[in-house]
Amino acid sequence: MARKAKAAKIETAKKTPKPKGRRPRGKVVQMDLFRAEAAREESPRKKSPKAASVEKKAPAAKPERKRETAESIGRRQREISVAEVFQKNRHLLGFDNPAKALLTATKEAVDNSLDACEEAGILPEITVAIEEQAEDRFRLSVTDNGPGIVRNQVAKVFGKLLYGSKFHVLRQSRGQQGIGISAAGMYAQLTTGQPVRITSRTGKGRPAHFFEIQIDTTRNEPKVLTDREVEWDVEHGTRVEMDLAGTYKKGRRSVDDYVMQSALANPHATVHYKPPKGDELHRERLTSELPREPLAIKPHPYGVELGVLISMLRDTKGRSLKGALQSDFSRVSANVAEEISKAAGLNPEMRPRALGVAQVEALFRAIPKVKIMAPPTSTIVPIGETLILEGLKQTVKADFYTSTTRPPAVYRGNPFIVEAGLAYGGDLPAEEIVDLWRFANRVPLQYQQSACAITRGALTTDWRNYGLQQGKGALPIGPMILFLNVASVWVPFTSESKEAIASYPEIIRELRLGLQEVGRRLGAFLRHRQRLAEAEKKRSYIESYIPHIGIALREILGLSKAEEEKIVTTLTDTLEKSRTP
Repeated sequence: MARKAKAAKIETAKKTPKPKGRRPRGKVVQMDLFRAEAAREESPRKKSPKAASVEKKAPAAKPERKRETAESIGRRQREISVAEVFQKNRHLLGFDNPAKALLTATKEAVDNSLDACEEAGILPEITVAIEEQAEDRFRLSVTDNGPGIVRNQVAKVFGKLLYGSKFHVLRQSRGQQGIGISAAGMYAQLTTGQPVRITSRTGKGRPAHFFEIQIDTTRNEPKVLTDREVEWDVEHGTRVEMDLAGTYKKGRRSVDDYVMQSALANPHATVHYKPPKGDELHRERLTSELPREPLAIKPHPYGVELGVLISMLRDTKGRSLKGALQSDFSRVSANVAEEISKAAGLNPEMRPRALGVAQVEALFRAIPKVKIMAPPTSTIVPIGETLILEGLKQTVKADFYTSTTRPPAVYRGNPFIVEAGLAYGGDLPAEEIVDLWRFANRVPLQYQQSACAITRGALTTDWRNYGLQQGKGALPIGPMILFLNVASVWVPFTSESKEAIASYPEIIRELRLGLQEVGRRLGAFLRHRQRLAEAEKKRSYIESYIPHIGIALREILGLSKAEEEKIVTTLTDTLEKSRTP
């Protein structure tokens, strides 16, 4: 009954019109809320502004990815020029920052000049000039008195990467791959847009030619912008000029440091250097004799790899396997060739081009089993102990100098020689880490010191045995300069920028032996100097007390003044002779 009465009241309330201007009260309001809630359940839910904004920001559906076919991929593939590779990866060639770029460009031009002069049998005279055009822009000019370059070769030498005459010849030289000077020109073109300018004359009475050259990087080909005859007051030689972005600085790893070290490692060269700031350097040659001409050698069997051996036997001019081994390799006599063939189970008279891959591999594995003489060292020309000493004395003011040239050694069939020298004391800083000067075929190495075999050889030498302080895994501390040169027919650089030598065990061993030899001499000098210092200290004691002894003897024995002086002189001479080492 109560429920029916309640329902009747609700129905009456629904039929009763609502008074205007007043809000329903009591349970009527509750019923309105219920109706509103029901309406929200029946109608689509209204979103809050925040929810709406979130929905608007939601990412749209990704379009379906277009599928590639082998044909569409193939249409995009093309040949890549080596110039394009190095243009995008110029750090591989040593042009990864402005300061290093200026140094690398100078190094490549100077190396080319020195090599050209030596090949022609001319005592080098090099002039390096750097002119500042703006804060970050310089004009580099390198002039030599070499044989010059024939006209039809100038464009390729300076405008084509991987173009040279030294890559296929096993002979000591500074350049190897034909990249350096053309890469410097490419960097100059990339940073300033200016071409490389070359002036060259091949002899007296012949015209001098002036060129402006750029590199077409898409084809790795030179573009000759200018080719004309000019007046030049030089009988023979070459001048290279380029404008490039760079930074000039002094101190370590600078152009100044490089030029000074180049003059030290090439005592037969006269070097003139005009920096953009500071004093000019003029270094006269220490000797009028050119280094001995290095002879080219053939590959040594111990250094050849399987793929190279396959190519050599395929292209050989030898009619038999025995003849091919004799003609294409150094230190292989007729008996050695027969021993290698028999060790591989092959007939020495069989045709080399008829060998299969399995047979060549058997030949390759038989080579190490046969004892073969080390390659000839006539192809290596070291600086020499005497000239290293003279160069150090001219460059550094020190108290002690020494140098050594190790006997020839071999890595991977390539002969090499290690030279070491040092200067100690004098004006060198006493509380700093020693200065390490690294060279490869007379070329200073300025960067990547920690990655170099020369540094590793110096670090693994125990310098405490020779009287120097040395922390674990560090170079010694003291007033000293270390000079190390590796001369080889093929220096194993770690990159195309030629700034560090790979750590072959044979090279590390020779470096350590050379350093230990100069270290022992330094230790003997330091011990001798210490004994002299102790003797000087004792001498001061003698000079202090002997006069008092003379006075005491005169008073005790009643001697005259002349007798006293005679006794003092005799005692002084006797004690000094007995204590001086």
